[in-house]
Amino acid sequence: QVQVMESGGGLVQAGGSLRLSCTASGSARSISRIDSMGWYRQAPGKERELVAIIGRNGRPNYAHSAEGRFTISRGRPQNTVYLQINNLKPEDTAVYYCKTSYLGDRTYWGQGTQVTVSS
Repeated sequence: QVQVMESGGGLVQAGGSLRLSCTASGSARSISRIDSMGWYRQAPGKERELVAIIGRNGRPNYAHSAEGRFTISRGRPQNTVYLQINNLKPEDTAVYYCKTSYLGDRTYWGQGTQVTVSS
């Protein structure tokens, strides 16, 4: 059973930084079949939206709104993904979710980590 777990959220002042982490548990074979890992966020009253995603080749893709202040990266082993957020703004307040996609189209979501930015 795969479990995806996020951490690193919290309450920060505008202009601050946070580094979110996400780890997908599983066997070595399961980890080797991870295709991509991505971060999404959902603000109150809004739909969940893509922030950034990184594939097996390590190439990141960002939502237009995330370009410049967000950096996604994968750790070693490659079942860990990070999201560095700099110069946080109140509009970044949301629950940030990690999605792990496997070869064969299985996907798993974490429970989310709350990021609150005060002005």
